[in-house]
Amino acid sequence: MKTPALLLIIFFALTGNAVNAQKDTLRNLDINLENYEYPFPVSYVEFESQAEKLRMAYMVVKPSRGNGKSIMLLHGKNFNGAYWEQTAKVLSERGFQVIIPDQIGFGKSTKPLHFQYSFQELAAGTKRILDKLNVTKTIVLGHSMGGMVATRFTLMYPETVEKLVLENPIGLEDYKVKVPYQSIDKWYMSELKADFNSIKNYQLSSYYDGKWKESYTKWVNLLAGWTLNKDYPRIAWNSALTYDMIYSQPVCYEFAQIKVPTLLIIGQRDRSAVGKNLAPENVRKTLGNYPELGRKTKAAIPNSELAELDNIGHLPHVEDFDRFIGPLVKFIEKP
Repeated sequence: MKTPALLLIIFFALTGNAVNAQKDTLRNLDINLENYEYPFPVSYVEFESQAEKLRMAYMVVKPSRGNGKSIMLLHGKNFNGAYWEQTAKVLSERGFQVIIPDQIGFGKSTKPLHFQYSFQELAAGTKRILDKLNVTKTIVLGHSMGGMVATRFTLMYPETVEKLVLENPIGLEDYKVKVPYQSIDKWYMSELKADFNSIKNYQLSSYYDGKWKESYTKWVNLLAGWTLNKDYPRIAWNSALTYDMIYSQPVCYEFAQIKVPTLLIIGQRDRSAVGKNLAPENVRKTLGNYPELGRKTKAAIPNSELAELDNIGHLPHVEDFDRFIGPLVKFIEKP
């Protein structure tokens, strides 16, 4: 019979090996992920804004038998278009043309040296992709920060948006009302400290309720691989600027102006909120209450529906794809 001490040694050896196996897949990634292969061919739209020459990456997944409709998938803050792979495959199989941008500052798109980020700016860049593709009407799906971009895009280009889907979007509340201001310099210093362990621990606690699957590791490595690159300070600076954008540019006050049919897909376990750790403990408990925020937002958006997904966190399409795709397909295929 093994002694308790021996069992502990075996446990730590096995868990240590598991962590090392995850880190073994970690590699240095360049600033625009040119050494990282996306699931579908990547194209670019080039333009100039704020005296910066910018290149915005995007993927287009065409159906074998099209239904004449397009859907655009907008990624969240800690991700890029690659995490939509499974979603894009299913939607294209159902006849949709799927368009997947990387926002400026993210993924394979340009990381500007000097840029005043705004959701209007990101929406305008996104519209350039549709113009290049001659797409005049599309469904828009935004996850997390992509939900804020999708909301702003819908408000700016209502004639272009056929339907709107918000998957656990951040920005359902005004963070600056409850979270103390943090300067861009402080966001930047915080981002510079990131590494594999800190990124994984954040995702483990914030996204997955402490339950890790090996399939999640690749999304950690996409961020952690950047921290190994000499250009990481520039990536961290852009990340700090986008945190400030999220904090200072709420969209929640304009939900009543959305005129298109809207679906909210809300993982009920989610408690995400930008700057939550900066708030006093008594206030922190009130932030990111997605069950409450989802119902409040449904009441604010005319002609909206709410799909509540029990025991799912911030990433429904990653954590439990089958439960995510059902309400999505039902909504977008409804006449």
